[in-house]
Amino acid sequence: MAKKGSILICDDEEIMRDVLETILSGAGYKVELAKTGEEAIEAYSRKPFDVVLMDVSMPGMGGLTALEKLMTLDPEAVVLMVTAYATFDTAISAWEKGAAGVVRKPFQNEQIVALVNKGIKSRRKEEERKTLRQAMVRSVNRDGFIGRSDVMENVFRLVERVAQARSTVLITGESGTGKELVAKAIHESSPRSSEPFVVVNCSNIPSELLESELFGHTKGAFTGAVTAKKGLFEVADTGSIFLDEIGDLRPETQVRLLRVLQEREFTPVGDTAPVKVDVRIIAATNVDLKEAVRNGQFREDLYYRLSVVPLELPPLRERREDILPLTQYFIRKYSDENGRNISTNLAPEVLSLLENYHYPGNVRELENIIERAIVIAPGDELTVDCLRPEVRDPELAFKMIAATEGVSSDIDLARGVNFYDEVKRFEIDLIRRALDQTGGHQSRAARLLGLNATTLNSKIKTYNLFRKDQ
Repeated sequence: MAKKGSILICDDEEIMRDVLETILSGAGYKVELAKTGEEAIEAYSRKPFDVVLMDVSMPGMGGLTALEKLMTLDPEAVVLMVTAYATFDTAISAWEKGAAGVVRKPFQNEQIVALVNKGIKSRRKEEERKTLRQAMVRSVNRDGFIGRSDVMENVFRLVERVAQARSTVLITGESGTGKELVAKAIHESSPRSSEPFVVVNCSNIPSELLESELFGHTKGAFTGAVTAKKGLFEVADTGSIFLDEIGDLRPETQVRLLRVLQEREFTPVGDTAPVKVDVRIIAATNVDLKEAVRNGQFREDLYYRLSVVPLELPPLRERREDILPLTQYFIRKYSDENGRNISTNLAPEVLSLLENYHYPGNVRELENIIERAIVIAPGDELTVDCLRPEVRDPELAFKMIAATEGVSSDIDLARGVNFYDEVKRFEIDLIRRALDQTGGHQSRAARLLGLNATTLNSKIKTYNLFRKDQ
């Protein structure tokens, strides 16, 4: 008969150890015995048990002291305290120290088996949740949430800290920087990890349908509402909801979202009764919400409710030391998907081109570049010819940047140029023109350039472009 679980029995009375061993072995459990608290701690330190039955009164290390040490050794340990003197104070003390229950002697055989069975189910459930949590976090990491740069280390540390809280998080950054991955990492590292994680792209849902999608509707609430429907906030109850492109919400939806944040409730479309929810909101945007507030496009009170914990993701061009590990990860990923065996050891000329490309599309663009390279690679190594034309041809890349920004570059390439010096001069010229056009207003200048405001500020500091009239 397969053993149903492992049990550690700790009691200083031999007859009690024999009785419990007979009961639980007969019920199909694998049982080990300890005579003292010290022996129990030693046995558990060698290997964890599904359930521990611990006598309260023992010579030497008492049961409650042993319980404390066990819970320090393994906070998830399931310990049932056994005592002939089950007073109220004893029970409270045991529970405060982490016991799963208190059993009073004499007990019925069926009672012990039932309590042990319940303890094992609890243990297995917690192990499953822990495994799932770890697997999901690994899955998040495998999807490109990777970095060894200082800025990404700071992001990782902030994710760990904010994950344990309930506070709303606002993730900002350019398109393709991995905002959804960070939101998923926050959820999967949080106490809500086993609950729903609902993703809503506010720009993909037609504005006239967004409120119905978020808050649900009653039957007949509008033309086509033939049945009642739960909203995504209700679907995400007890879990997290990720509102991507939050800056695209229209004003009336902003008002309703503000109420959810303030009151933790909403009213479905066509209904009058509010619905209470326990949902953590994680929002993201690639636009400057402060500027949107100044322009009257976004509610100031909603902005401050959303940005309780702001988290900014840097563009890939500002963390170039992450390009190699990201590239190696994408090589492994798309080699597996396409049945290839491409080496992650990159030739110096290939790595140089990848590390010096501008990446307007950030990590998402790098992923696309590597997936294409894997598909067309003639052998088991990536070559320069596998890279997209704009990556392997600096002149073409420069022309594409110029075209994207709506300006032209008149450079005599016949005399020879330093590509990176020219790009630097080009950036400085663009930033100066944008600042002049906006009277030195950095947020507006960033909007003109399609940059994150913090990114522009960093470039202004790097190039010392502070206006003399400021």
